[in-house]
Amino acid sequence: MTSATTPIVLFVCVHNAGRSQMAAAFLTRIAEGRIDVRSAGSEPADQLNPAVVEAMAEVGIDITTARPKVLTTDAVRTADVVITMGCGDVCPIFPGKRYEDWQLDDPAGQGLDAVRKIRDDIESRVRGLTAELTRPR
Repeated sequence: MTSATTPIVLFVCVHNAGRSQMAAAFLTRIAEGRIDVRSAGSEPADQLNPAVVEAMAEVGIDITTARPKVLTTDAVRTADVVITMGCGDVCPIFPGKRYEDWQLDDPAGQGLDAVRKIRDDIESRVRGLTAELTRPR
């Protein structure tokens, strides 16, 4: 990743229906085009978690058109930063990539109050990541 290129961040969780979708939506908004944002899941769900959609709507982010996507080796290979949120060893590892594992509760089966806490934790982490990746070099 050089200063002349746009960094690519890939968020990965098991179902790509909650945590990774929230993180991608926050990064898309906060980075304002300075970071290429992607998300995927090792076992993608059929649809987004409705509580996640509602929690994001509360902060003015509409993710109703987002769809869970399958994690591919190519998606990992082309990313500069891969952030996992519960996919464990399923995520392929490539030397020279930056990997982070964000330990976050899974919003699946959680009520809206619990999802709000997860959402807010993700937003805080994404703000820190954005500041780091967009800092002049």
